[in-house]
Amino acid sequence: MTRQTPTDAGRAARLDRLSTDGNILMVPMDHGITMGAVQGLADIESTIDAVTRGGADAVLTQKGIAPRVHPNKNDAGYVIHLNASTTIGPDEDDKRLSGTVKEAVQAGADAVSLHLNVGNQYEPRQIEQLANVTKEAREYGMPVLAMTYARGEGVDSTDPEALGHAVRLGEELGADLVKTGYSGDAESFERVVESTSLPVLIAGGSKGTNRQTVEMVRGAMDGGAAGVSMGRSIFQHERPEAIASAVSAVVHHDAGVDAALEAGGFEG
Repeated sequence: MTRQTPTDAGRAARLDRLSTDGNILMVPMDHGITMGAVQGLADIESTIDAVTRGGADAVLTQKGIAPRVHPNKNDAGYVIHLNASTTIGPDEDDKRLSGTVKEAVQAGADAVSLHLNVGNQYEPRQIEQLANVTKEAREYGMPVLAMTYARGEGVDSTDPEALGHAVRLGEELGADLVKTGYSGDAESFERVVESTSLPVLIAGGSKGTNRQTVEMVRGAMDGGAAGVSMGRSIFQHERPEAIASAVSAVVHHDAGVDAALEAGGFEG
């Protein structure tokens, strides 16, 4: 039996803080650097409190928001995102480094994350970013979430083969968790999940109706996802705690769509 090193043990402990029984409901709220102080992010303290009370296992922000996160996250896990761009800049797909693993450790994070656009012109630089981040993260016992999206000219962002390639890239570069887009149905998403041995989370994408949100989560879980990393559909909701409760019912209690909506207090 191979004995864990202290660094390995630290990484495992931090991963445990991001999940409930191995499944993860994460709410990314790093959109302030991308989009500005949009609905749900101006008073980010109240939003963090609401979504974690609703069942979110972890929240995610850029490093500068850490002081606003810790007093309000109700013992949930915390992830710091390490690259960024803006919607008003020259190219939103051109994500540049915005932090380091050491800074994330200093800010009290349980994990770090990095965004890659696989199939995009910026893919080579972002591959280098992830390779360097995973190397540094191993030294600190810090888990890495690779957000690997199939994005680029001529790339279908919902194609299961492209999504499968994206998540496999994350594993090949040393990530511990991967996040990608949803292929649209459980059967095709199974092919994505089978492309990697890592836990796969789906992105939430644009805000839809309550039923559409829950149906997407149900489909992903049926396809073998380990959970969701869902931002705008939760933090911009008029009732963020309620929609988090509905999504949590699927992720953590295997609820069907109608039961999940009821758990959130929504009409079918």
